[in-house]
Amino acid sequence: MSILGANNPAVAAWEAQLAEQVRAGDTHLITGAGSSRIGLATGVALKAPDQAWDYDASALTLTTSAGVPVDVIQSILAKEGQRLGFEPPNLAPMLGRDCAGTIGGLVATNASGPSRVTVGACRDFCLGVGFVDGQGRVIKNGGRVMKNVTGLDLVKLMAGSHGTLGLITEVSLKTQPIPEMIVTLVVEGLSEGEAVAAMSAALGTPYSVTGAAHLRADKNGAPARTLIRIEGFEHSVTYRTKALQNALAGFGASDVIWDAGENATLWASIRDVARFQDAMGDVWRLSVKPSDAPKLVEAVLPEDVIYDWGGGRLWLLTKPDTDVRAYMKAGHATLVRASDATKQALGVFQPENAVVTKISAGLRGKFDPMQKFNRGMMS
Repeated sequence: MSILGANNPAVAAWEAQLAEQVRAGDTHLITGAGSSRIGLATGVALKAPDQAWDYDASALTLTTSAGVPVDVIQSILAKEGQRLGFEPPNLAPMLGRDCAGTIGGLVATNASGPSRVTVGACRDFCLGVGFVDGQGRVIKNGGRVMKNVTGLDLVKLMAGSHGTLGLITEVSLKTQPIPEMIVTLVVEGLSEGEAVAAMSAALGTPYSVTGAAHLRADKNGAPARTLIRIEGFEHSVTYRTKALQNALAGFGASDVIWDAGENATLWASIRDVARFQDAMGDVWRLSVKPSDAPKLVEAVLPEDVIYDWGGGRLWLLTKPDTDVRAYMKAGHATLVRASDATKQALGVFQPENAVVTKISAGLRGKFDPMQKFNRGMMS
């Protein structure tokens, strides 16, 4: 396996200590700060290093200890006019938690926001990873630069593993320049079927849409809104916005949100599912074929819904104990917020088919044969 880079002495010492703890035989709970934990794993908590980072703004790369808070990293990047392009969400308020997410937790959950529909998920920005596996081995894989590496791509494997394969201690990520201008095209009053059609049409244009979402009319009287985001240099954004308005004219008149602060607040609320924060009920996250989304929502009859990724991701607010998977013929559903009893009864993660189950068991057998990490997380 290739080496991630020269080890920071403090991080290396912390990794050695963690490896010793793992070899001691306890069952461990790996959740970062716990800001987005949704599974029911148990065990003795392990804390990832949070002491160091190495940021090369000119190369658009960042290597950081896994325990560093996401907001700290975002602040560092912002000073250089850069950001994490996959728009990491902060689900802690929606989950009723008062804690700040970590970079390691972000990677472990493959957390990705509205821009995922065009730029890719968190795992697509991962260049390298360091972790301690279930046998107490410190493993490094990947690199600090944007080029292909030899050997197994453990970086992609660890992203989205929810701590079931190892404790992430260090990650390397690609960064992205903050765009000069961000605007949102708004079409009001569309039905959900019309909204999905409009979002699909927008994403099919050559105008580099970076966000496509739809919100139902809310309790405060705001109408249903279909939202299309465009980013880039001012001249380009202005041209593309007008062209996109013309392209979507068949769906009705559209307005444009030009204010930077209003745009930031709007898309942060979609990213963080803020609409459900103070609402009672279970919260489901679905990945479906966009054209199937409106009929599925109609069948489930949720209390509220957020269409993101052009309709490919649905956030559903349902009455407690609603089994959303019973209405699905394709796609997958994750039970993000519910009582422990409901999670036990329905399962948090989408059930795996026989082939995937065999692959998952094989991977865990290699990296965590004694199931020391997050036991019960995905069962």
